[in-house]
Amino acid sequence: MSQPLEEQQIELSLKDKLIKKLKIFGPGAIVTASFIGPGTVTTATRAGASFGYAILWSVLFSVITTIVLQLMMSRLGIITQKGLGEAIREQFSHPLLKYGAIWLVTISISAGCAAYISGDLLGTSLGLSSLTGFPEHLIAPIIGVIILLFGLSGSYKFIEKIMIILVFVMGITFITTMVVAKPDLGEMFKGAFVPGIPKGSIIMVIAMIGTTVVPYNFFIHASSAHEKWTDPAHLKAARWDTIISISVGGLITAAILITAATMIRGVDVRSAAELSLQLEPLLGSWAKQFTAIGLFAAGFSSATASPLGAAMTLGSVFKWEGGFKDKRFKIVFAVIIVIGIITSALGFEPMDVLLFAQALNGILLPAIAILVLIVMNNKSRLGKYVNSLKMNIVGGVVALVCTGLGLYSLIDALQAFFS
Repeated sequence: MSQPLEEQQIELSLKDKLIKKLKIFGPGAIVTASFIGPGTVTTATRAGASFGYAILWSVLFSVITTIVLQLMMSRLGIITQKGLGEAIREQFSHPLLKYGAIWLVTISISAGCAAYISGDLLGTSLGLSSLTGFPEHLIAPIIGVIILLFGLSGSYKFIEKIMIILVFVMGITFITTMVVAKPDLGEMFKGAFVPGIPKGSIIMVIAMIGTTVVPYNFFIHASSAHEKWTDPAHLKAARWDTIISISVGGLITAAILITAATMIRGVDVRSAAELSLQLEPLLGSWAKQFTAIGLFAAGFSSATASPLGAAMTLGSVFKWEGGFKDKRFKIVFAVIIVIGIITSALGFEPMDVLLFAQALNGILLPAIAILVLIVMNNKSRLGKYVNSLKMNIVGGVVALVCTGLGLYSLIDALQAFFS
């Protein structure tokens, strides 16, 4: 017996509303897919294994910090229909300030993305390697070629959909694992809302914040926001996209930390892949598959975001028109990926380059946070959409924390480099 016409119309209406709501997701999901990479998975696993739930609050702080900064970026992209690089370029009239800012951003972001792409590709291959037995340095280049083909497709919408799917896969995998692990809820909430720094945890706290607040994501978000939205009326949708997507990313990071704190507290973890061994009593033969899927999704999304971040940054700074379809954009994307393919195929882990990139990031993170505040208070560019006093206060606190984080990161990297 067929449904009455009225019931069919209600079902169609609900379906249309759901599809409409899902369509708001995009730029925020790309940012989330970017910061949930192998580094985040490993850092969160080590944090939970070493300190239990005690520094879970650092994940919450990181998420709030990221949301505040990325909300500014989505607003900048929609209102000005330009990227952050263009805004920085146009902010200063003095040649020294203008070109100093341009080249600081260009060199730092490009070097950082090139340095980390190899680790992202190798991280992506960790899970597949544990399942197939093939070495990481054989799988990683193949993944790199696949990502290269995605980038050369020149389709923003295609890449956006891939990133959204990967966030969904990561969410299902890591959150399900956390629920099955049955954490101590009392200790978990205490760790989340009562900040504490156990002895020896300061570096881990900084690492947790540093894996979430990623400078090139500022450029990705502003550029992808104006690719997707063109009118101030879309600000509300962009706001929800940012808040929900990044909150989901924070939940995924927290789930990884909580699972490690519940299952492997006190274990010396060197790689996130080791998590599967500790989960076998809980998940049986599915432990390896769950970990492999989660690591693959995290690595693939982050490995896609690294060249994307470099290309979007340079495209914005140098005012390349056409976005994803511009040949120069594709060249930058391809160069970063090819660097990753070569270094991962050689089994080469460029520690000196990583330390150099970390030092540059130490300079870049506070500088970009401050530049973001300056740009977001420019009335000639944003009009009535400049930062409110409340947003400036919150942004100022965030900038101070980023400055402290950046200086510590810079000093730590320089000490390691010259030791």
